[in-house]
Amino acid sequence: MKISIIVPIYNVEKQLRRCIDGLLKQDSKELQTEIILVNDGSTDNSGNIAKEYASKYKDKIIYFEKENEGVSEARNFAIPYVTGEYMTFVDSDDYIEENLYAQLLKYMNEEYDLVKFKAIKVNEQGEKIEEPIITEFDNKTGEEAFDILYKIDTMIDIAWIYIYKSEFYKNNNFRFAKGLYHEDFGLMPLVMIKAKKVASTNIGTYNYVQTQNSITRGQDSKKSKMAKDLLVHYDNMINEIVNYNISKRSKENLRIYYTNCIILNINNLQGEDRKNYIKEIRKRKMTRNIKARNIKQLLKKAILAINIEWYLKLR
Repeated sequence: MKISIIVPIYNVEKQLRRCIDGLLKQDSKELQTEIILVNDGSTDNSGNIAKEYASKYKDKIIYFEKENEGVSEARNFAIPYVTGEYMTFVDSDDYIEENLYAQLLKYMNEEYDLVKFKAIKVNEQGEKIEEPIITEFDNKTGEEAFDILYKIDTMIDIAWIYIYKSEFYKNNNFRFAKGLYHEDFGLMPLVMIKAKKVASTNIGTYNYVQTQNSITRGQDSKKSKMAKDLLVHYDNMINEIVNYNISKRSKENLRIYYTNCIILNINNLQGEDRKNYIKEIRKRKMTRNIKARNIKQLLKKAILAINIEWYLKLR
């Protein structure tokens, strides 16, 4: 069995060696690894570091350079070069524990489309900050898995927290949206919904490093653009699922998940940006997506219909 690990690289010279060193500790007797490093136009020494590793480990590491287009395009760029039966993503400022993927071999051998594993948030010194609650299950359809996870799992829409059957990923032509923030949010729920066989495990660990310079974290000055991009992802999802052969409940679940995330993002905005964002939510009539499946939800739905700001105070 072989797994291809896609690593977008952008200005991470201080963290990159730790990341790659962790990836080099993933081989086992039953699992071969292929590391695909994509230098997305770095202006620091990241490219030289990556080339150094690629030269030293020619049988294991493939190195590419491209103009800077963002993490989405760096990931998309690498997909055609994947040769493993399975594939995954790693952010270059994060790192993983030894033999993480080898521990998932059971699921690869059973041909799961999608397998979720354990991740923790750590600081730059590797000290644990947060360990999210994990819900474990095997052999669920993507629709069943999403129905379980979207209500309780705070990391459901993160690309690097899964391994993917490469055939499943490629056949569905999944692509991260170019030029938009929250690229994982835009794609991952749709990936899960389309999977035929999904597991959620407590196997780990992926160390999600909390820094200011991560390519997957935003800045305050970009909050308005980030909010607008959430709305674009919502619009794309609505258009995409029209042709999906999934249940009515699954379509409702997708709308609920996207709507809740977008509404909660109001708290990140102030002044005119906040007002305009709420107008866009109302323009799309998104509050109608919230379903009342019990009395508590019915009360929240009623408050949401009256005033979004009041609803936020209940969260």
